[in-house]
Amino acid sequence: MEKRARFKSTWLPYALVAPQVLVTLLFFFWPAVQALYQSLLLQDAFGGYSEFVGLENFANLFGDPTYLQSFQTTAAFSLLVAVLGMALSLLLAVFADRVRAAAALYKTFLIWPYAVSPVVVGVLWMFLLSPSLGVLSHLLGRLGIGWDYMVNGDDAMILIVIAAVWKQISYNFLFFLAGLQSIPKSLIEAAAIDGAGPVRRFFTIVLPLISPTTFFLLVVNMVYAFFDTFAIVEATTHGGPGKDTEILVYKVFSDGFKGGDLGSAAAQSVVLMAVVVVLTVVQFKYVEKKVQYA
Repeated sequence: MEKRARFKSTWLPYALVAPQVLVTLLFFFWPAVQALYQSLLLQDAFGGYSEFVGLENFANLFGDPTYLQSFQTTAAFSLLVAVLGMALSLLLAVFADRVRAAAALYKTFLIWPYAVSPVVVGVLWMFLLSPSLGVLSHLLGRLGIGWDYMVNGDDAMILIVIAAVWKQISYNFLFFLAGLQSIPKSLIEAAAIDGAGPVRRFFTIVLPLISPTTFFLLVVNMVYAFFDTFAIVEATTHGGPGKDTEILVYKVFSDGFKGGDLGSAAAQSVVLMAVVVVLTVVQFKYVEKKVQYA
């Protein structure tokens, strides 16, 4: 029988939810409305002059080749971060689920990267892959692989993808490990008795049972790649070389704060928010249909 909370006071439920509603209004809806309003204006860098220009900022955006290039860069970057991050995390979670000796130490080391700030992550990998001082770049040089993210756009993209994936692996790992540990061992043992090998057991039993976790992480990782990787790009490549690593969230910062074009930056933030909302809706509408909830 379902139990529901009952309040004797009529105002108490509203008082309990009021702080969360207030935070949501102040830190989500109000900035969103402000960005939408500013996207319709032409402003100077100091906000002293503004002129209503309607949708002109949006028209200029989609007529700008560098902005369209940022869309392509962001799509490739987000796909790589989400797919590689989730695949590696799932692989590590499968190994961690089987570890018996020093399991706590193994899991602790895998969780640590999530406690590191994105700026520190970017600086760490920038030094490891520095063309002149990096340990990893010297190893690549000995293997005959040329590496210089300062002049090669592909190398720069690889750098920020590695840093972003490394930062997010711990978060994904925790959820995948929890999902794996929630699977009844009797199902795995029954499949093994029936003759199913490890690979077949994984794809026919384990993967379908953790599909809710996988879907949740897919949404989270896409949002992470679109928004939370700004500090990594800022700390490593600054969107370069050229515009090869200028993802959408970094272009908002570059045009608004460095270029002083506040109206264009506001329009870009509105477009970015719309893109993420559409992607999330599409994932819930089409990808979730393949999720098997127990």
